[in-house]
Amino acid sequence: MPGPLNGRTTLVTGATGGLGSAIARRLAAEGAAVALAHLDDDQAAAELTARIVQNGGTAVPLAADLRDAEALHDLCQQAHDRLGPIDILVSNAGTYPRRPWTETTPIHWGDALATNLTSHYLLAHELTPAMTAVGRGRIITIGSVLATAGRHDLVGYISAKSGLEGLTRALARELGPAGITANCVAPGSIRVPAEDAVVDDPEAMNIRQLARQCVQRRGRPEDVAATVAFLATDDADFITGQTLRVDGGWVLG
Repeated sequence: MPGPLNGRTTLVTGATGGLGSAIARRLAAEGAAVALAHLDDDQAAAELTARIVQNGGTAVPLAADLRDAEALHDLCQQAHDRLGPIDILVSNAGTYPRRPWTETTPIHWGDALATNLTSHYLLAHELTPAMTAVGRGRIITIGSVLATAGRHDLVGYISAKSGLEGLTRALARELGPAGITANCVAPGSIRVPAEDAVVDDPEAMNIRQLARQCVQRRGRPEDVAATVAFLATDDADFITGQTLRVDGGWVLG
């Protein structure tokens, strides 16, 4: 497909979720070939692949547990074999474990960090040698505005997302000389179907959220996807080490 990402190859993790799906579709529409990484959602991955292909794009679904270093290595190798060298990593996969601080055990803590921080480190470590070899690459991590705003019952998640911002800044310093940029996109309250499973009163939740924001509408996955797509293009070649909040003005400054 003609577009600013023609000839580029991207790996999107968590690709079957609300954010991941929108990101994958946008990058494919911009011309990138997309590897759709997911954990165990074969049907959704197949449907997303078909949708991208029907619209003229290139996509392949790949399943792996990103907490397993060997499985992650195999995933990256498969993506390379099927699409070519990965030069855009969108590290999006994560979980949202809610648990009061008083009930957070070392096991819960470790699980939160393994999914929401360590897997991002493993992916970047796996893919940056190939990016360095060609002198070009994009690492785009998906954080959360909660790393700044905070919220109860999410200590593991918020700690991991804060760490992810730090990892991204460190990668920007380490990899900038090799032509690789690293940035974090931090969504605010984005309306996705999964929200219905964790919110008792969606309307009350909407009212509370809009009171926090400058922009008086809920965020959409497409808002995040547009930011990711921009950071993947050559227009963002001089932007690195940044956290871009896509939150409707929830957190200012």
